[in-house]
Amino acid sequence: MLRIGVDVGGTNTDGVLIDVTRLNDPSRGVLAHYKSPTTPDVSKGIENAIREVLKSAGASSSDVTSVSIGTTAFINAVLEADARRLSKVAVIRLCGPYTRQCPPFVDFPKHLRTLTEGHVGFVDGGFEIDGREIFPLNEQQVVAQCAVIREKGLKNIPEAKEASSQIVLCGVYSPLDNEGKHEVAAKTIIERELGPSVNVVCSRDVGQVGLLERENASILNASILSFAQRTIREFQKAIHALNLTCPLFLTQNDGTLTTAASAARLPIRTFASGPTNSMRGAAFLSGLDDHKASESRKSTIVVDVGGTTTDVGVLLPSGFPRQAASFIEVGGVRTNFTMADVQSIGLGGGSIVRPSQSAQGVSRISVGPDSVGHNLTRDAKVFGGSVLTATDLVVASGRAELGERERVSDVSAETVASGMRRIKKLLEGIIDKMKTSPEDITVLLVGGGSIIAPDELAGVKEIIRPPFFSVANAVGAAMAKVAGEVDTIELLAGRDIHTVVEGIKLEAIKKAISSGASPATTKIVEVANIPVQYVTNQATRIIVKAAGELSPEAIADLEGSTPPPDSTDNADVEEADKSFEKTQPVEENQSLETIDIESYKPTILPNRSWKLTELDLEWIAEGCGVLGTGGGGSPYPPFLMARQALRDGKEIFVLDPEDVPEEDVFIRCGFMGSPSVAVERLQGGDEIPAAARVLLKYLGVQDFRGSISEEIGGGNGIQPMIVAAEMGKAVLDCDLMGRAYPNMYQTLPGAYGIPNGLWPCALSDGIGNTLVLPTARNPKAVEDILRTVTTEMGSKSGVSMAPLSRKTCTQYGVPHTVSQAWRIGRAIALCRKKNILKYVPKAILELQNGACLFVGKIVDVQRVSEVRKGFTWGQVTIAPLLEEEEEDAISASDFTLPAKPDDRLVIPFQNENLYAYIESANGEQKIHVTVPDLITVLDSQNGAALGTPDYRYGLRVTVIALAGHPSWTTTPEGLQCGGPGAFGLRDLPFTPIASYKEPRSVVKEYAAL
Repeated sequence: MLRIGVDVGGTNTDGVLIDVTRLNDPSRGVLAHYKSPTTPDVSKGIENAIREVLKSAGASSSDVTSVSIGTTAFINAVLEADARRLSKVAVIRLCGPYTRQCPPFVDFPKHLRTLTEGHVGFVDGGFEIDGREIFPLNEQQVVAQCAVIREKGLKNIPEAKEASSQIVLCGVYSPLDNEGKHEVAAKTIIERELGPSVNVVCSRDVGQVGLLERENASILNASILSFAQRTIREFQKAIHALNLTCPLFLTQNDGTLTTAASAARLPIRTFASGPTNSMRGAAFLSGLDDHKASESRKSTIVVDVGGTTTDVGVLLPSGFPRQAASFIEVGGVRTNFTMADVQSIGLGGGSIVRPSQSAQGVSRISVGPDSVGHNLTRDAKVFGGSVLTATDLVVASGRAELGERERVSDVSAETVASGMRRIKKLLEGIIDKMKTSPEDITVLLVGGGSIIAPDELAGVKEIIRPPFFSVANAVGAAMAKVAGEVDTIELLAGRDIHTVVEGIKLEAIKKAISSGASPATTKIVEVANIPVQYVTNQATRIIVKAAGELSPEAIADLEGSTPPPDSTDNADVEEADKSFEKTQPVEENQSLETIDIESYKPTILPNRSWKLTELDLEWIAEGCGVLGTGGGGSPYPPFLMARQALRDGKEIFVLDPEDVPEEDVFIRCGFMGSPSVAVERLQGGDEIPAAARVLLKYLGVQDFRGSISEEIGGGNGIQPMIVAAEMGKAVLDCDLMGRAYPNMYQTLPGAYGIPNGLWPCALSDGIGNTLVLPTARNPKAVEDILRTVTTEMGSKSGVSMAPLSRKTCTQYGVPHTVSQAWRIGRAIALCRKKNILKYVPKAILELQNGACLFVGKIVDVQRVSEVRKGFTWGQVTIAPLLEEEEEDAISASDFTLPAKPDDRLVIPFQNENLYAYIESANGEQKIHVTVPDLITVLDSQNGAALGTPDYRYGLRVTVIALAGHPSWTTTPEGLQCGGPGAFGLRDLPFTPIASYKEPRSVVKEYAAL
């Protein structure tokens, strides 16, 4: 029972040979290992590594039962935007009328979009969050799309005699389609119409809930399919040349194995297998993957130190890496396929050491981020070079014996001590960022550069350096497990959640076993249930993962490594490779990289209307995130839709209220529903217009001047711009809230009970279902009725409240909030451009009065601290940074509000942040700010506002509070509707954080220039 593991890195290709019958030996069964530079021809490097470990162990190729390979070749094709390896892709969405305002490829960088976009089509299909069909799959529409693809001649290799098309099928909520009604059925139709050689990728096989990110991942997967298939075929030829007849596996991003055939269908699942292999190998070599050990231990940090970078990840008690939250970017494209949560810093054995100065002018020693990399043995001083590296420091300190120590005798003791302190601080910082709790944690140290790490680190109770640490990645590949995962949404109304979860556990175990896991070792390694907010049917997302050892029976059932017949003529492939040139990236116009932010001026036309550009939209969306106070939904998808409208030739104009006659009418725009639906069932474009049309008809209103947002905070702040672009109208520089709130009645017209403030109103799902609510018993009834109907509409509807005159909008609204959002976004962008992110809070507070409450690190997040009135409450706890952690953050002396080292800032939230208080070490609590003032948590590393779903342990954050509008903060009506009492916090007093500063109008400032 010999297994071979190979990991192909950017610098080295590592190989190991493991005898699985000797896992209890001190060597953990490792018979031989080999490390050599990665060759341009990856398959040759793999062949060399396998040959060497077999030779070193004196083993016969006939004794090898499996070969497992981890490779970065596929992700590199995307990162390099290599036209020789990327194919054009046709995308067919199964969505009915939905999602069309956010078409496929909408957020691809231009150069990558040029390489990959082949065709886009929309057909009926897709599901609601509760499993109902939006529309049944329409076979004739799919057949028509196939005809267009055939006519366009889309092939993976244009010059090849025979080549296949690459097609992606992406249906709304397709991960819930367990019966294969839509994507799987459509795939069958396409293969019938275009022939069996067509490559069809179903998005449900690639990613999770989140349509745009799942589709993007599927597009990347389809684009590299032909290259991946050729590469895997070369892998098979390499091991066949060594007379190996065993099956070939590839390692996946989550630390599990997949067959070569499966990897050839879903190569994207192998994109980030390198760091995962290191983590799994570290756990195996140190014995922490043992079943009994995993039952009692807590999470462990794995630190993999290479020549240039240090990769740090979290190994969960299950023995699998913690997965990245929400989305990840690959080549500038947002995706949501499974990938380990790994953070990297520029620290390795080859990191260059040099003197530097801090921002305060203090002399110190810097280590990295630049490195001599794979030239360490040529350039480092201990090897005869002239560059002082981290390896030289370790040798000079006497902690390692490498090269010739006398070559670093001229390095001063002060330099060595200062440099080693810097290395220690860098490692402590990245480890602390990745920790899952404030407690001291165990660290597994692997990688060839791990000799530079000290023996003790703050916040670490134990450092384990396992045997064969330098080839842990190859060991992880050899000993990877097989998994089965179920990610679904269940409606729990009237059902027992424990019974539901147990059924899903059995399904996950069954999937793992069918994928090749041994029934005797397969167990549940992960269970998560996430309540879906703002629904009335107790919809809950449940994720269950099972994993087990690779079954010998499964290995025996698989075919060996004999290469399959080539699907294309090799000569044609080689000629096609030669005919393509790598395209140079073409930057979008109006990008932050090409525009001088300080000199940029918005376009104000002679009629004093503000014509938005893509850059204006980008800044407004950023500002809407800040004003969303953690809620309001992500501004990102609406921003993409508004930007696409501009690219389609539409125009968006913003009007200053002072330039608009009092009697001009504006329709009110917003979406109601669950954020979980908003990321999957993207809007089609007619939801809000349909509601507005029927309401205007009911009211007898013939025409209107433009649109206005109910809430400027979050994604709803962008909706009026999308509606205005589609309907040829303008946007009023004003909103009816000045922030984000969770309930429909929490607008200023609702708070003051003005005529037409909350009713009549209308809502629509955009596919023919529209409802008008002429009257309501009270404001709360509006929320309850619309919420119930919205749930029936799939938990997302476009809402239009009674239109208001310009006079009413400004009297019972917050003027110039579009300008305010633009200015906030511009301020953040300017700080990024100048690389002074620590001044982001100061820049925002120059635009609106308030305070910087806290600078620190999130140390606890509770998603379900309690349930009130059907809404889930949570809270986030933030601890101050230690003095040595404040290097790139605001100094404690810059706090508007003082904080002690043992203080904790606690922010309870519903969807929006509700209040913030300091909890001292003795348990005393002091409230600093409450609604209706705005409480926003910023990511200290990029200045962006964080939504409450983004909170997680270890994030460096800055908390600011901004003054709420006087209509909320100075009247009984405003405080009753939007103050602490509105959320049942009647014992909390409201004390304004500062006086409100009226936002400056962009039109007024720039019209005269």
